[in-house]
Amino acid sequence: MDRKAFTGTIGEVYAARYLRQNGFDLMSANFKGRLGEIDIVGYRDNCICFVEVKTRSGNMLASPAEFVDERKQKKIAAAASKYMQSEPDCVARFDVIEIFLDEDGELLDINHIRNAFDLT
Repeated sequence: MDRKAFTGTIGEVYAARYLRQNGFDLMSANFKGRLGEIDIVGYRDNCICFVEVKTRSGNMLASPAEFVDERKQKKIAAAASKYMQSEPDCVARFDVIEIFLDEDGELLDINHIRNAFDLT
């Protein structure tokens, strides 16, 4: 596994742990729809949260969430639409979790951006 994939995987593990500790039930990880993928699908308070995890270590020129551009948002929304077919009575939202690691891959900080974008 290359360094970038490894960093992303570590970030998803930290994000999943954070969500569980904050009262979310985890429903799916790396859910693949025909047009896109969702890193984590969580559930809390009758709301399904489609979570994009962005992990960065070292010096950054932009915040991790800035990499969830309009094209990426549309792919996530397409996968979410497929997922919601099996959960028609729930409200959905799109969150981004930013994971900040030090040079050794240790967790420095987590930033959970609720309702990061809306494509409804």
